[in-house]
Amino acid sequence: MNKVAIITGATGGIGFEVAKRLGKDGYTVILNGIEDEKGMQRVEELTAEGITAEYFGFDVTKEDAVTASITQIGEKYGRIDVLVNNAGGLGGRSRFENMTTEFYRFVMALNLDSVFFASRAAIPFLKKGENPTIINYTSNAAWNAGGPGAGIYGTSKAGVHTLTRALAKDLAEYGIRVNAVSPGTIDTPFHKQIKSTKPEVFASWANNIMLGRLGKPEDVAGVISFLVSKDASFLTAETIQVGGGQALGI
Repeated sequence: MNKVAIITGATGGIGFEVAKRLGKDGYTVILNGIEDEKGMQRVEELTAEGITAEYFGFDVTKEDAVTASITQIGEKYGRIDVLVNNAGGLGGRSRFENMTTEFYRFVMALNLDSVFFASRAAIPFLKKGENPTIINYTSNAAWNAGGPGAGIYGTSKAGVHTLTRALAKDLAEYGIRVNAVSPGTIDTPFHKQIKSTKPEVFASWANNIMLGRLGKPEDVAGVISFLVSKDASFLTAETIQVGGGQALGI
């Protein structure tokens, strides 16, 4: 039986490339999202490439839905080998003076609560997995607090950084490794608005990256493929920058 990998927020962007890569690595991949039609389409695309895939639609900010769905997956397959907490996002921009409590709670739920809910639900099944691993996503904003209006996004991602290390400490006795990736500027639909309205600004971002180009979803997927493999069996509580040197500035 194939090993089982759950990837949240996997119907597009980096998440879908991670699902595709892990599927090619031999995993049965479980894609999560909130657009059911798109999710089923993605499963068809993966199946056409010989990958065993399934879609589960649930909102990662909803505790009961996350717990029920991941428990259902774990019970169906008898194990979970990899959980990739890919879902997350900026959620919009707001300066603190005008920030509503609802916006604050939404961004924290999307980026931090979601990781807690999914990880907690997966732990009993990860204990039954082979080389069990959790992968989280943090961001440069966790260190530099984000740009104007993105302060709460940076705060939520700083929380993910610490939660990753805390989970690694908590789960080491079970052989469950927990690491994070910190993508730099990756060319995905995440940047759709600025790419379409200010293409010159979007293109200029490469000037601040040491390797001189924007990242591709495949760049992140390759690092995650390594982190969940046996080659990384002595890595835990680490955050890998996947940004072409962007974090150092030039």
